[in-house]
Amino acid sequence: MVFFFLFIFGIVIGSFLNVVSMRYDGEHFVLDPKVIGGRSHCQHCKKTLRWFELIPLFSFLIQGGRCRRCKAKLSFQYPAVEFISGLIFVAVPWRLGALTDGGPLALFIAALWTLAFLIFLLMSVIDIRIGIVPDELNIALGAVAIALGASLVVSPDGSGSLMGSLGDMFGLTGNPWANRVVGAIFGFIFFEFLILVTRGKGIGMGDVKLALPLGLLLGWPDIIPVIMCAFIFGALVGIFLIVSKKTTMKGVLPFGPFLAFGAAFIFFCGAPVAQWYLHIIGL
Repeated sequence: MVFFFLFIFGIVIGSFLNVVSMRYDGEHFVLDPKVIGGRSHCQHCKKTLRWFELIPLFSFLIQGGRCRRCKAKLSFQYPAVEFISGLIFVAVPWRLGALTDGGPLALFIAALWTLAFLIFLLMSVIDIRIGIVPDELNIALGAVAIALGASLVVSPDGSGSLMGSLGDMFGLTGNPWANRVVGAIFGFIFFEFLILVTRGKGIGMGDVKLALPLGLLLGWPDIIPVIMCAFIFGALVGIFLIVSKKTTMKGVLPFGPFLAFGAAFIFFCGAPVAQWYLHIIGL
């Protein structure tokens, strides 16, 4: 029942994230009341939506994905973001065992990680829609990372790395602050190097800025597999889009969502993947 109510609360938060992401224009503060304020309305006919048209997930499903008045198709972003937000509220505490094995500190840590993934979600949707990684979201992610560092975040097996014993082999996992500072520096230098090598054509400055709070959040050496996963997933999606003729070799693909997905993959799957790798090489 706890997870059920967390999911319900999560989809409600996801509905709010949809409003923010759809109304953000890149010129105002993300949570500027002048931008996100006002009644919700259909993007096509501009009619104000009634309360029963605003129930997260259910309204979209009952209406068949169309506006009740003008019958125009609604963006699939609405149920997707709401559902992912609900999953975040369930999966993060479950991954950390905060609701079964932890006390107040564990719940606080789970809340911070949940907030981090909500920021990732909002950032990704905005980046996909208008190709911008808002600076204020980078700052918010950095603040969450600092709070996690102050809480001495560790993975369930007692190591400072989400990769478990494989991460320990790289050192610094016993010192949360040194671990996170090195992670932030590595991420920033790596993307700055890409900027220099590609002369600014291979990566955007928004991704360089994102590397700092991302490295601060995940630390060393977790930032390395996160970046690797981001490039692998990005390459696979890029190839698919080119083969399906939805883009070309010169097309621009937002990289922020892939960094967010890489972080999620390492957070949820890093330890078992690392154990599998160590088993393969006989360690």
